[in-house]
Amino acid sequence: MTIFLYGQDTYRSRQKLNEIIENYKKVRKSGLNLRFFDGKELDFEDFRDEALSSPMFAEKKLIILRDIFSSQGFKEKFLKDYKKFVNSRDIILFHEEGEVLESDRLLKLLKKSGDSQEFRPLEGASLKNWIKKEIEKYGTKANPETISRLTEFVGNDTWRLSNEIQKLVSYRASRQRGEGGKECEAFFDHKNGKDIQARDVELLVRPEIDNNIFKTIDAIALKNKKKALELLHKHLEKGDSPLYLLSMINFQFRNLLMIKELIEKNQPYYSILKKTQLKSFVVGKSYQQAQRFGLPELKKIYRKIFQADLDIKTGKIEAETALDLLIAEI
Repeated sequence: MTIFLYGQDTYRSRQKLNEIIENYKKVRKSGLNLRFFDGKELDFEDFRDEALSSPMFAEKKLIILRDIFSSQGFKEKFLKDYKKFVNSRDIILFHEEGEVLESDRLLKLLKKSGDSQEFRPLEGASLKNWIKKEIEKYGTKANPETISRLTEFVGNDTWRLSNEIQKLVSYRASRQRGEGGKECEAFFDHKNGKDIQARDVELLVRPEIDNNIFKTIDAIALKNKKKALELLHKHLEKGDSPLYLLSMINFQFRNLLMIKELIEKNQPYYSILKKTQLKSFVVGKSYQQAQRFGLPELKKIYRKIFQADLDIKTGKIEAETALDLLIAEI
């Protein structure tokens, strides 16, 4: 029999591959009939000899072929003798992380003759459900607001989401043990010490910042409130959520405050890059913007952003109204 795992979401396809391997090892603990072949180095004759040979101890074999679609020679030979392989009692698993064309003959065969699973990028509710399950694997939880904030900051890059989730889980565990420092105390919810909070995401996860946010911040920095409000409402009309916009503004002003403090200490540009650990283009944009503010002014704005966020989450004000008032007060 054949199994075919492929698609753009290589993190989830790799998860599925590892799950199949682990289940195979649990049943067949010797591991003597587990074989790996890499497409870049694969010789068809080596694969054929392995696939058609009798397994040790009469066990079912698991033969894994990784990234073989770029090997035209292998595909042609496999297609010529495919019946010998697809009707085998052993498992031949194709795992492809590269692009596969829908017109590819091998793809059509594998989808028709065996089990196949395509891993497309997750969106909407499917993405949020996946995040929820990933978090629960670590014995913790996150509410819908926290999961939404994580998708707003990271998008549907499951590799990065996995890393950020591990970081957030570790942070929560350290907070439960009383570590992490007083500077983070405002972000710690003592009633839900184990659960990941939206504040944790805002504190620890660097969002993929929309370049248009820089234009909005520029308008704010130039005290052009009319332009800033106009840009803000363009974001809203495009479908960006008010809380996402506030989190982006919060993120950028936090960067400005951090960079301004380093400028005030006469830190050179390369040192600012190293100490902030921000992407170079973010530091470049932020460095220019920070010159337009005084340090006390930035601290005041940052407090206003924090208050706006608090007012929205406690139901004191509608999110869009809070954004408008925030721009008007800066």
